[in-house]
Amino acid sequence: MFEIQEAGQFSKWIKKFRDKKVKVAITNRINMLMLGRFGDHKYFGEKISELRVHIGFGYRIYFSVQEKKVIILLCGGDKSSQKNDIKRAVKIFKGIVSK
Repeated sequence: MFEIQEAGQFSKWIKKFRDKKVKVAITNRINMLMLGRFGDHKYFGEKISELRVHIGFGYRIYFSVQEKKVIILLCGGDKSSQKNDIKRAVKIFKGIVSK
């Protein structure tokens, strides 16, 4: 079982959703992460992975696994903002690690 931690950027992103179906789908994916069930995801390097949520605009959650027990949710976005979101996730992760 993994411990889930949220970066401030991720918390802000998830709170903006008004569509309950989207929030439930994202929450369910995070709950599966806690159990170690990563499902549809992709590793990008620099310790950053993308979790795909197949609802709405194709939402993405960017995360990092630390010490095989902690998952840090860095930020989120959708397919249209993917390139910028990956860059932002790397920047957030580097900021967390440097503390």
